[in-house]
Amino acid sequence: MALDPAFVEDCPYGPGGLLIDDVLEIRPEDNLVVARMPTFDDLPLTREQRAHPVRHPRHVSGGLMVHMTGMVAFVHTYFVLGLRHADGWIGYGGRIYSAKFRALAKPGEPMRLECKATQLRQTPKSVFGRYAFRFFQGDTLVYEGDQSALWMKVTEDDPLPVEP
Repeated sequence: MALDPAFVEDCPYGPGGLLIDDVLEIRPEDNLVVARMPTFDDLPLTREQRAHPVRHPRHVSGGLMVHMTGMVAFVHTYFVLGLRHADGWIGYGGRIYSAKFRALAKPGEPMRLECKATQLRQTPKSVFGRYAFRFFQGDTLVYEGDQSALWMKVTEDDPLPVEP
């Protein structure tokens, strides 16, 4: 399915940070979503690489892949859990239990980003989620991770705690 404009509008990042061009699959019964990320030479961080064809070929940055775990988790919370940024919900990464970079993802072929919630604890004002991520370029697994995030409902009367 093409991206829902309401989803894009609700995202806490603009299109240059969302970097997803399609939601390929939503399976609420399995707590699974799959999205597509285009890969091109002008991706953030990728465009800054001092590439060398042998020693350092141009590739999708590992740091950007970690960022994309948050974006595909946002797909999950929006489409499976029904949480809306516009309603005060915001998520922050909590812990990276594992991050395994299995292969270089080269600019060109899009990546398929899989996100499966393996654990969810929900209260009226928060959701703790633990997620398994698998990112593929073609048939090649390029990244897999096990991470957690905390989604909170924040209002003007109940703002996020900020340390001075």
